[in-house]
Amino acid sequence: MVVCSVNLAVPQTVFYNQRPVETGIFKKAVSEPIFLGKDGVQNDNVMDTVRHGGAEKACYLYGYKKQYSFWKKQYPNLAWEYGMLGENITLQELDEAAINIGDVFQIGEAIIQVSQPRQPCYKLGIRFNDPLMVAKFQQSPYPGIYVRVLQEGLVQPNDIMQLITKCTDSLSVLEVFRAIYDPQTAVSKIHQIINLQHIPSKLKLYLQQKYITQS
Repeated sequence: MVVCSVNLAVPQTVFYNQRPVETGIFKKAVSEPIFLGKDGVQNDNVMDTVRHGGAEKACYLYGYKKQYSFWKKQYPNLAWEYGMLGENITLQELDEAAINIGDVFQIGEAIIQVSQPRQPCYKLGIRFNDPLMVAKFQQSPYPGIYVRVLQEGLVQPNDIMQLITKCTDSLSVLEVFRAIYDPQTAVSKIHQIINLQHIPSKLKLYLQQKYITQS
């Protein structure tokens, strides 16, 4: 998997429900390498540190070839550029169905571990100027991947993301993503996800509250 672009947030203030909101969803490609730290990407402006960034969501990666083509067909009038989905790293190809939670990769100088799929918030709708974008994203097959950083380091365009360790006793990123948003998801599947070794504690709590406590 080849790195097409590395992107950092350009903070903007937008109006949502008639109130100003600061957001880092607007990311732009940068010419210099970015540094993946254990608690986030250096110089990336994360405005909502409750829902974004931190050790379990240190960096967000998204695919270009299939994913961007998919969204361009739905939003042909947007000015498309790398970082459109709010990702720090745009990969030429990314297959969420083939990557498992817990898989470990080398990318540039860094070593990363897949932690979870993205759970989109309303700011994605702001980025696409369409409040329905969040629901569309939830139903798409392209959630992208959040990772934790096991070894800090620089990443730049043309670096290769290579698999180091396959977490075979796990589920794919897409399978977990589907389970999160499918109202027909069986409680047994939710228990399976919660018991995965590398699922973040916040996601476990979310799933417990949404599916198990209410069941």
